[in-house]
Amino acid sequence: MARLTQISDADASPAAAELFGAIKGKVGMVPNLYRVVANQPAALVALLQFGDQLGKGNFDAKTREAIALAVAGANKCDYCASAHTTISTAMLKVDAVEAAGHLRAKSADARLQAILDLSVAIVEKRGFASDADVAAARAAGLSEGDIVEVVANVVVNIFTNYINHVAQTDIDFPVVKVDAA
Repeated sequence: MARLTQISDADASPAAAELFGAIKGKVGMVPNLYRVVANQPAALVALLQFGDQLGKGNFDAKTREAIALAVAGANKCDYCASAHTTISTAMLKVDAVEAAGHLRAKSADARLQAILDLSVAIVEKRGFASDADVAAARAAGLSEGDIVEVVANVVVNIFTNYINHVAQTDIDFPVVKVDAA
């Protein structure tokens, strides 16, 4: 049972109801994460806009989802592990074994591995990535813009991981447990 209210359609404020309509139009449902964040519609707007803007960056959806999975794994967020595994496999057609690897910050692709390594370093070191972490990212071909984009993707996923930890959000996707990955 969630510790914070997952706002229903019936109980949504006008601002939240409008946002729910937009979310339903995009993904066909309103995930419980968004229902929790809707307790403060300004935070939901910020979360949605952050994600929309990152969609205009250099990283494709599969890369952004791989980062989301690696961050969920590092932060032990079962809700995000479940949601991003579903998005990766069902919507983006990422192989289930590959998606499970991303949850453990593993990829057979060298560039993506460098992105995941940097993502996990940022999480584990609370933003204090070392010179070696940044040098490894550069050696793998990441530009300074790519490094900034990694940080931005990590940050938005830390927000969702943490809100799920605080709220104990009910998982409304096929359940993926971080510890089982």
